[in-house]
Amino acid sequence: PEPENHTLMTGFVLSGLSNHPQLQLLLFVTLCLTYTITITGNLLILVATVHPRLHTPMYFFLRVLSLLDISTASTVVPKMLVSFLSEDRSISHLGCATQLYWVIFLTATECYLLAAMAYDRYVAVCSPLRYAAIMNSRVCLSLALLACCSGNVVSVMQTAWVFTLPFCGPRKLNSFFCDIPPLLVLSCSDTFPYEAQLTLATVLVLFTPCCLILVSYTCIISSTLKMSSAEGRQKTFSTCSSHLIVVTLYYASGTLIYLRPKSSNSQDTKKFLALIYTTVVPTLNPLIYSLRNKDVQDVLSRMMADMVKK
Repeated sequence: PEPENHTLMTGFVLSGLSNHPQLQLLLFVTLCLTYTITITGNLLILVATVHPRLHTPMYFFLRVLSLLDISTASTVVPKMLVSFLSEDRSISHLGCATQLYWVIFLTATECYLLAAMAYDRYVAVCSPLRYAAIMNSRVCLSLALLACCSGNVVSVMQTAWVFTLPFCGPRKLNSFFCDIPPLLVLSCSDTFPYEAQLTLATVLVLFTPCCLILVSYTCIISSTLKMSSAEGRQKTFSTCSSHLIVVTLYYASGTLIYLRPKSSNSQDTKKFLALIYTTVVPTLNPLIYSLRNKDVQDVLSRMMADMVKK
């Protein structure tokens, strides 16, 4: 290809979420509302978990999760909202690489963090007398840092590798953000070696934590069945089912996209799956993990009451 046609020199153009002009306003309003709910819900969690009453391992992990969700949504959604109002959907080469790095870093970190949270719940339910000793502040901080470091390693490797590929021909990415599958479609070289290592990375980032989560919740459910209190069993099952629904959405959507990045799945399907883990799950997490929690509700109610009094 001629140098002037090389994508490294010219950047990319994002196709956006939909090519139907009549849907642009509806999608803009919907995503704007979703983004507002995401930011508001996760900020409430951050504010609530600062309260001394909620200084426990579970709420420490929820605070980190909220930071990740705010960051993930903010990396993808604002650019997408601007594209609905502007005809310019271009993104520079550096901008695309930066966005890809942050999306991979944040989502990979969240995968590992969800596994740490499942382990925390396992210890709390299955070893309640040793919980404080096992899940001390040092262990919690170490697990969070390990999740972040692992996410960073994965992101640096994937971003650096995919941007060493030569991109030729049309500069249009069939996506609403810079992601690996649409970038591979634009490559004019053999991508099989990259796809092979991406499959391995997908197993390490998605399957391994997912298996740990399933094992943790299996043990939790097994212990719950031995409880004498029917109310306790019902509460635990309700919490576990809610958590597993979110985990399933998150891991399943990522697996279907990255396990076979150049599969025959339609691009519209992949856009929908990407929308789940970048936009929908960050909106659901505060509702599923925290805002239904009585302790969080009490703390927020007291904070609001104090603000009204002032």
